[in-house]
Amino acid sequence: MSDYRRARVPGATYFFTVNLRDRSSDLLVREIDLLRATVRATKARHPFHIDAWVVLPEHMHCLWTLPEGDADFALRWKVIKFAFAKRLPPTESRTATQRTRGERGIWQRRYWEHLIRDELDYQRHFDYIHFNPKKHGHVEQLVDWPYSSFHHAVRSGIYPPGWCGSAVDTRRIVTGTN
Repeated sequence: MSDYRRARVPGATYFFTVNLRDRSSDLLVREIDLLRATVRATKARHPFHIDAWVVLPEHMHCLWTLPEGDADFALRWKVIKFAFAKRLPPTESRTATQRTRGERGIWQRRYWEHLIRDELDYQRHFDYIHFNPKKHGHVEQLVDWPYSSFHHAVRSGIYPPGWCGSAVDTRRIVTGTN
């Protein structure tokens, strides 16, 4: 077993990637209303600020800022994953270990987390999140992907509606250059 350590800084901003176990599934967009309700309920019990979020068929990326004095993002992900899975019929395949432990086979066990270090790091991850539907070939124009905080960012004046519509914009996001 690896020595797996997570950076825990109270009140910090984190980037996350969370995957379904079945990477060919479309469960997250098919059950988007359940996912949204689960996140809302979790936020009500364990507050955090959503800076950015994109949901793709089999994975999602997000930026969260935790409250001052709070570094427990792991609890929030545990609640979200458990509550989402609990409300779905048990149709997924499970390993013998999962059956023994009473676990569902919906989510990958771990998730990727990255502590945001500075404004540039924040901006790169913010852009990466919003660019993801185009990166994965789901849309040509980001405004066409309905499961993203991109629309909020456009309404807030952060992006123009046609952001990342050109090859120059796309190259900047993919390479992290200006």
